[in-house]
Amino acid sequence: MDATVTQTARPVYVDLDGTLIRTDLLWESLFLLARQFPGDLWRVPLWAAKGKAHLKAKLAERIAFDASLLPYRESVIAELDEARRAGRRVVLATGANERFAAEIAEHLGIFDDVMASTPEVNLTSHRKLERIVAECGEDGFDYYGNSREDLVLLDQAAHAVVVVPDRAAHRWHKSSGSHRIDDEMRRLRPAVKAMRPHQWMKNLLIFVPIALTHEFFNASLLLAGLAAFFSFSFAASAVYILNDLLDLSSDRRHKTKRMRPFASGRVPIPTGLAMAGGLLAVSIAIALLLPWQFGAALAAYMVATTAYSFFLKRMLLIDVLALASLYTVRIVAGGFAAGVESSFWLLTFSGFFFMSLALVKRFTELQDFGTGAERSKTGRGYVDADFETLAQAGMSSGFVSVLVLALYIQSDAVRELYREPYLIWPLCPIVLYIIVRIWVLARRGEMHEDPVVFMLRDWRSQIVIGLGAMMFLLASYF
Repeated sequence: MDATVTQTARPVYVDLDGTLIRTDLLWESLFLLARQFPGDLWRVPLWAAKGKAHLKAKLAERIAFDASLLPYRESVIAELDEARRAGRRVVLATGANERFAAEIAEHLGIFDDVMASTPEVNLTSHRKLERIVAECGEDGFDYYGNSREDLVLLDQAAHAVVVVPDRAAHRWHKSSGSHRIDDEMRRLRPAVKAMRPHQWMKNLLIFVPIALTHEFFNASLLLAGLAAFFSFSFAASAVYILNDLLDLSSDRRHKTKRMRPFASGRVPIPTGLAMAGGLLAVSIAIALLLPWQFGAALAAYMVATTAYSFFLKRMLLIDVLALASLYTVRIVAGGFAAGVESSFWLLTFSGFFFMSLALVKRFTELQDFGTGAERSKTGRGYVDADFETLAQAGMSSGFVSVLVLALYIQSDAVRELYREPYLIWPLCPIVLYIIVRIWVLARRGEMHEDPVVFMLRDWRSQIVIGLGAMMFLLASYF
């Protein structure tokens, strides 16, 4: 009976970063600053030089923050709620800035009090323990933590709960036999998913200039194409990770993107940064084995995608022009890697065709947000009134690409390459079918992924693409 009374009287203190939420607010704040005020990033080292508490305070002053979007651990919240209903005092004790901590506590509504970092004091480890002991005296306390910095608090707690621990906290848990809350989510599979390997299929465009040479069994060309493919794929994955980190808030507002590895907190932000750096290093190493022109194209792609991630994606129409260019640069890079010149006809067709697909992508994203979609919600330069404009511009661009293809087939360049040009005329209705079908599905609300990836996965598109390839091969050999 006495033990029960003592436990009921003991307050419960819970850490925030990695414990109550599946992320770290300092990293979140840095990427929010990069998204909202990229021009202020140069100030970060100056703020950090004055200490972590000062850095956290300056970030909290500068950025807009929405506590409702954070990935909370529901199992921890459930235990805290149960403790509060039992009459226990529940306190959020965090090293995060006091402004963020107060907003989180107000959002959840389960805390009796909050202790957090101020501009002068970074409330972690021993400083946090001193504050808690000063409040509790000899009555003791319970503590929820997850990291090395929490070890001194876990050691002193009457009842310690280790939540999805890091290595140091895991070792402490094994030796202490404390209560443990584990996350059902594994990190390896989400980490691979964050690289978006399915998007690597876009980089098959690198082989287009090689295919147009009709040298299908030239080993040197194929090896150059493979090296370029993997170089671009690793670079693209690095950019996808960076893009996801910059889009955390807008992804969490989206009904499906909120489950992405970083938005959901399944993969920590530092892990993502390490992955992006490693992928980029491997990409550059492969690029050094290829002609310098390929390296220049890869560098242009990286600059363009970085600019797209930071600001181009929020600019009306500039974003879709940038997306279409990123598809086309893959074709140009493939030509550089193999020493093959990309023709005017190919680049013109590519520009209009991928412009249509980029508009599909924007149309479906806007459609997912539904009526009332605004720039502040979508993170893009479009509102719900733009549905019809995007659809009309997208279909028109697709039709122009078919016209360019038809003019190319009828040109002197084709007569020099093919004895029977009529054999590749079916490419026109094939491309027309692909474009119209994608837009029909988009208008129906049945397009839920990148249209290029959709084409490579959809069996109907696979059939018509296969027919087109067969006609191209027949024309090449006759």
